[in-house]
Amino acid sequence: MDHPLDVAIIGSGINSLVAAAELALAGKRVCIIERSDRLGGFIQSAERTLPGFIHDTFSSWHPLFVSGGAYSALGEELHRRGLEYCNTSGPVTASVAADPAIGAHRVVIAHRDPAETAAAFKEPRDGAAYLAMLDDLGRNAGTVFGAFGAELRSFGEVAKIAFGAVGRGRFSGTEAFVRDSVMSGRNYTRSRFDGWEADQLWSPWLLHAGLGPDQATGGVMLPVMAMSMHSFGLPVVKGGASQFVAAFESLLRDNGVRIMLGAEADEILVDSFGAVAGVQTSQGVVTADTVLANVSPQALYTQLLRQPPAGTAEAAERYQNGRGAMQIHLALDRPVEWLDPRLNSVPLVHISNGSDSTGIACAQAEADLLPSEPTVVVGQQCVLDPSRAPEGKATLWLQLQEVPFSPVGDAAGQLSVAEGWTHELKQGYLERVLDRLEQFAPGTRATVLASDILTPTDLSSANPNAVNGDPYGGSAELFQNLLWRPFPSAAGHRAAVQGLWHIGASTHPGPGLSGGSGHLVAQKLTAKPSRFSRIQSALKPSKR
Repeated sequence: MDHPLDVAIIGSGINSLVAAAELALAGKRVCIIERSDRLGGFIQSAERTLPGFIHDTFSSWHPLFVSGGAYSALGEELHRRGLEYCNTSGPVTASVAADPAIGAHRVVIAHRDPAETAAAFKEPRDGAAYLAMLDDLGRNAGTVFGAFGAELRSFGEVAKIAFGAVGRGRFSGTEAFVRDSVMSGRNYTRSRFDGWEADQLWSPWLLHAGLGPDQATGGVMLPVMAMSMHSFGLPVVKGGASQFVAAFESLLRDNGVRIMLGAEADEILVDSFGAVAGVQTSQGVVTADTVLANVSPQALYTQLLRQPPAGTAEAAERYQNGRGAMQIHLALDRPVEWLDPRLNSVPLVHISNGSDSTGIACAQAEADLLPSEPTVVVGQQCVLDPSRAPEGKATLWLQLQEVPFSPVGDAAGQLSVAEGWTHELKQGYLERVLDRLEQFAPGTRATVLASDILTPTDLSSANPNAVNGDPYGGSAELFQNLLWRPFPSAAGHRAAVQGLWHIGASTHPGPGLSGGSGHLVAQKLTAKPSRFSRIQSALKPSKR
């Protein structure tokens, strides 16, 4: 512990792995401090049910990673170390719902080909409107994705995005695009489509961005989700998500990164000049001039910093976490057989009629009630990667993103929540979820060989960044997103303490497996200093 480092990183989720890899490849001496006995945060796979059945324990799908800057920088190195993706060239995602008005099911499927997707829309104008939606985003992609990869509190970086838009002639129609972007997903689809398909297909995907269908910025995230999957599919890691972490670990160790497992970060040390000096851990002091903290705002400003900048501890305590989530892993005796056989080959299916059922379930969860008809995310990884299960059998990855951490009641009035997430409550909610699935894939319950359930309290125990069981690092509503994430007095990744940087899902660009904040900060720490910054640095008093 007596060898000074350039950078110490607290936590080992996707943003930490990305930052550590890019910094180490640039010649920095790096250390990762991880409280768990493994790397990866919410990236893990394991035989959670029966031998031979490999389940992605938490996260699973990688379209945001393969489409982002971190993959551009590290993808070749990771593939050299065994990373392999399984993907689809056909159907990507779908949504299915009951339609009492017609006494049948409504099914809508997104294919990699946008034109094939749009051709199935029933209302005459909706096919063209769908392609226009993607075209609108494409014309503004430099601005949108530039903002996701920039420090929005930096005048220089925002000006660069704006000047780039001017250079591309993108300010024509900008006001309309901005207006659409801050709409909710529900209002966005209402404003552009006559039929139900686009709403049913993409509104449930807003849950994966930490939003609900009635929250602002759905109008930009909905087309971003659509464009990402049309362009990049829904890749999963061959053999399970832990192979992704293994490729990173190989890269890190090959480049001299010190990995400390089972090490709790107790305090970020600050010297008498007010600059970072290292991290006090349960295994000793790690000395470093730069610290990247991949932790919640609550942990950073109320625990790790003993004397946080004025007002930040109070603001962190008021930081709002989103809804809790739940994971259900099933080992099946055979793959799911849907009433609509087209769904048998779709990697991910939502059980939702769009904004209506998902909006109701979100409202119930926000009121700390167990939703009566939850949106069920049905992940069929074996469609892409048959190695996940023994021959002829299958895994199922069910995600519920509208679940209260501490339920006070059941919206259906059937389940007792008096003692919290007991075994009985877990099993009762599992049966509700299976009832939903049985409507569209009857006989699935009879094929279940084993199950494993992770409640919001389990997620919080597994990862302290999942405060109140929220895996998305805090609500992504507009008031604490983009320019204001995590909150105004601490927005941006560079903290008020010299040498301290905040990364992770609770920082811009928010949740997801893009590695965006880790990449952004690594790029800043490895960039050649400008003439102005060199002069500014020379004028600062030395802290040694």
